Amino acid sequence: MLAEVLVFVPSVSNFRRQWLMERMAAAQIAALAAEAAPGGQLPSTLRNELLEQAKVKAIAVKRADSRILIIEMDMAADIDASYDLRHASWLTLIADALMVYVAPDDRIIRVVGEPGFDEGEFIEVVMGEAPLKAAMIRYGLDILGLSILISIITAALVYLSLDALLVKPMTKLTWNIVRFSERPEDPSRIINPSSRRDEIGTAERELSSMQRELAETLSQKTRLAALGLAVSKISHDLRNMLSSAQLLSDRLITVKDPTVQRLVPKLIASLDRAIRLCARTLDFGQAQEIAPRRQRFELAPLVTEVGDSLGLPRPKLIGWSVDIEEALEVDADRDQLFRVLSNLCRNAVQALESQDEAAGEIVVAARREGSVTVIEVADTGPGVPERARAHLFKAFQSVARKGGTGLGLAIAAELVQAHGGNLTLLDTEGGAIFRVTIPDLVVELDHARRLSA
Repeated sequence: MLAEVLVFVPSVSNFRRQWLMERMAAAQIAALAAEAAPGGQLPSTLRNELLEQAKVKAIAVKRADSRILIIEMDMAADIDASYDLRHASWLTLIADALMVYVAPDDRIIRVVGEPGFDEGEFIEVVMGEAPLKAAMIRYGLDILGLSILISIITAALVYLSLDALLVKPMTKLTWNIVRFSERPEDPSRIINPSSRRDEIGTAERELSSMQRELAETLSQKTRLAALGLAVSKISHDLRNMLSSAQLLSDRLITVKDPTVQRLVPKLIASLDRAIRLCARTLDFGQAQEIAPRRQRFELAPLVTEVGDSLGLPRPKLIGWSVDIEEALEVDADRDQLFRVLSNLCRNAVQALESQDEAAGEIVVAARREGSVTVIEVADTGPGVPERARAHLFKAFQSVARKGGTGLGLAIAAELVQAHGGNLTLLDTEGGAIFRVTIPDLVVELDHARRLSA
C-alpha cells in the first residue's frame, strides 16, 4: 500500500503538469494564428474554435517585458486560483495536483508557463479546471486498475513462492509426522530429508534423526518385551528344576566327607538365591527390581562367596585377591550386592579369558569413606574399548566377549542405583577398574523410634 502511494502521488503530479503544458502549447499555436490574422483580429467563429481546440478561455503572451492579450472569450470569467509552472517545486506540484481532486468542478484557473517555442517567451491561459479534473480522475482510475493488476500478479507470485518454499514443505513435514505416528516401528515411514540448507532443511534432518532414534528405541523395547516373556517362561521351569536340585543337595549334609561338608552350605545358599531370583522374575527384560532390603553385614565373606561361585582363583590362569578388612561392613541388600559383584567379577573373568596372555588377576578392594562404602573390582585384562564407554551400562551392549547378552553391567548399574549409589568405570592405563559406591541408608529418628517401639 505504501509503495502504491509513493508511485501514485508523483505520477498524478507529473500527469497534471504534462496536461497543462499540452494546453499551453495548444494555446500558443492559437496565439500564433491570431497574430497572423489581418489586423490581429479574428472572426468570432474562428476565435471560439481556436479557444475550444486549446480548451482555454483566454490566452495572453508576454515577450520582452510586454504582455499582450491575444484571445479571450466574449464573457470574462472570475479567476479562482493561479498557478505558475515555471518555478514550481515538486512538493508544490504534488500539493496542487491533490487539490484538484477536492476542489469544486466549476473553478476557473490561471496558468503561467513556458511552452518553449521562443526563448524568453511565456504564456498565460485562463481555463476551466473541470476537463483537467476529469482527465486526472480517469488517469487515477487507470493507475488504480494497473496497481490492482500488479498487486494481483505480485500476490500470486508471493503465494506460489510461499507455497513452494514453506507451505508444501511444512505440509510434508506434518503429513510425515502423522504417518510416522501411526506405525513408528516401520522404517519406511522415516522422512527422507532434502538437501535444503535453510530452516526447513534443518527441521527435516533433525526430524529424520529423531524418528530413526525413536524407531530403534521401539525396536529395542519390542525385543526386551519378547525377552521378558521368554524369561518369565524360563524362570517358571527353572525354578522347579532348582527346587528339585535343592532337595537333592539337602541329602549331601549327611555325607561325612570334609570337602563335601565345606561346600554343601555354599551350594545350598547359591540354590536358595537362584530360586528367590526366579520366583521374583527379577530380570532386566521383564520386571523392575524390587526395593533393596537393606541390612548391615560384613563385606569380606560375601566377596569370598562370589569368588567361590566363579571358581576363583584358577591356578596358572586367573589370580584372585581380596583386599578388604574383616570388620568392614556395608549397608545393602545382600542378595542384590552379590549379583552386582558377581556380574562385575564374571565380566572380569571373561575379559581375562579373551586375551592372549596366559595369566591375569582380579582384585576386589573396599574401604569406607565417611558414610559411603567404596568397592573396586579391578582386572589386568585388555580393558574397555573407547567406543564402548558411551553406552557401557545400556542393555545389550556386550563388552567382555562375543556371544554375551550385554545385560550384566546394565543389571549391576540398576541395582547400585536402587541403593542410591553409582557404578562407574575409572580411567586406567591398562585393564579395567569398576567402582561401586553405596551410601549408608539415612533413617529419620522419628521413623526409627516408631520401628523400635
